[in-house]
Amino acid sequence: MTKENNINELLEIMSRLRDKENGCPWDVEQNFKSIAPYTIEEAYEVAEAIDNGDMENLRDELGDLLFQTVFHAQMADEAGFFNFNDVVASVSAKMISRHPHVFGDADIADAEAQTEAWEEHKAKERASKERASKPQSAPTALYDVPLSLPALLRALKLQKRAARVGFDWDNIDDVIAKMHEEIAETAEEIAKKGKSNPKVEEEFGDLMFVMANLARHLHINPEEALRLANAKFERRFKAVEENLRDNGTSIEAASLHEMEAEWQEVKKAEKN
Repeated sequence: MTKENNINELLEIMSRLRDKENGCPWDVEQNFKSIAPYTIEEAYEVAEAIDNGDMENLRDELGDLLFQTVFHAQMADEAGFFNFNDVVASVSAKMISRHPHVFGDADIADAEAQTEAWEEHKAKERASKERASKPQSAPTALYDVPLSLPALLRALKLQKRAARVGFDWDNIDDVIAKMHEEIAETAEEIAKKGKSNPKVEEEFGDLMFVMANLARHLHINPEEALRLANAKFERRFKAVEENLRDNGTSIEAASLHEMEAEWQEVKKAEKN
């Protein structure tokens, strides 16, 4: 029979790990900043388990992600900021407030209407926070978009915020035209001085930004799309390596022509 665990046991484990006299030296030395990268890593590992349809691994990865929350809450408790119960109370109050159609008498027709209501509620919360934190500053629709987000996701969030106040193209053809414009500008800067031209990086950034905007208009998560492209490239490249080995050579010894021929064969096999 397995032991029935609960959150209080996990909180006690975390407290013991952080004990300055009898705890784990590594855990004791950590702070919010040093732990943050692990928190991000665990979130990505949760996403990977979901992509793989691996429910057993998902259970473990969710536990690791929960432990990250407990770790941060323990450090905050030690510093006198808040504790784990405060975290739970805060998110519970937020979820109740953002779902008046469930916990109140509001009427929401469907999921799309709920998404719109959710964004409106979040916008009001952000405005309230901004007024409290920057009472002398002019309000901005881009308030509180985290700098720590991956750049591609932050671009998407910035664009969504701007679109909510009407700063957006009317149709997808305009976005595609802008994409071609940015490709041309990037090529133009490369033609001037090649890779040494500092303007190339700027124009390439503009191109990536408009690509994120295209993803938004297509209702595609650009981070997820790129992750799928990475997985496809990895799968096909490994197949090329295997095919070359079967033909008595290695990827290092093969010519670009041979590798390209194998690549096209792999693509053809996948499509068939």
